Amino acid sequence: MTPRSPHAADTVEVAEAARLVADGVVILLDVREPGEWQAGRSPDAHHVPLGALGALDPDLLPTHQAVIVVCRSGIRSAKATSILRAVGVPARNLAGGMRAWAAAGLPVTTEDGQPGTVI
Repeated sequence: MTPRSPHAADTVEVAEAARLVADGVVILLDVREPGEWQAGRSPDAHHVPLGALGALDPDLLPTHQAVIVVCRSGIRSAKATSILRAVGVPARNLAGGMRAWAAAGLPVTTEDGQPGTVI
């Protein structure tokens, strides 16, 4: 049996994340920089750059609904997941980030709905 990472419960795989987002069970929160967001994102994502996350009023954070956090590869979103969980938001990190999302064939679009790219 392979040992699990101590943070495995904080991580969600792409297929499960896509299903939860499609079912409206979770909010997908993209914490990448504005240029990355503009180049391509999940059409269902909300955007708050990681650097701005700590400045948000905690009362505005969705403590009533689960959040899946995404960045390009999963490193920044892991940090954002920790920040959110520390203030009571039920958050999980998307394993592999937007690179994994795109590799799974899930939609990546620009603001105007055109095909986007993960940078």
